[in-house]
Amino acid sequence: MDTAVSYAAGLLIVLGVILFALGAIGILRFPDFLTRMHAAGKCDTLGGLLVVTGIALYNGLALGSLKIIFIAVFIFLTSPTATHAIARAALKNKLPIWTRDEEQ
Repeated sequence: MDTAVSYAAGLLIVLGVILFALGAIGILRFPDFLTRMHAAGKCDTLGGLLVVTGIALYNGLALGSLKIIFIAVFIFLTSPTATHAIARAALKNKLPIWTRDEEQ
């Protein structure tokens, strides 16, 4: 059983790191600020949750795991809120939005 939990924790951590990498690629590849914010926000939230949950699972049933789960809930609540606030500020400041016509 201990080996299965270790493998599950490792899988969660690896999937989280892959999502972080995909978010970084999205930040580099997307054309404007809002699409980059979308890539960063989605991948950061889910990647962070997977990594932190994998760490809590690897730690086992302990007080430290409960603290780690509270960190996961904090990430789940604050990351989308911060992404939304930054995107709204960009819209209010009339940051240019990419359209297909600009590329031609």
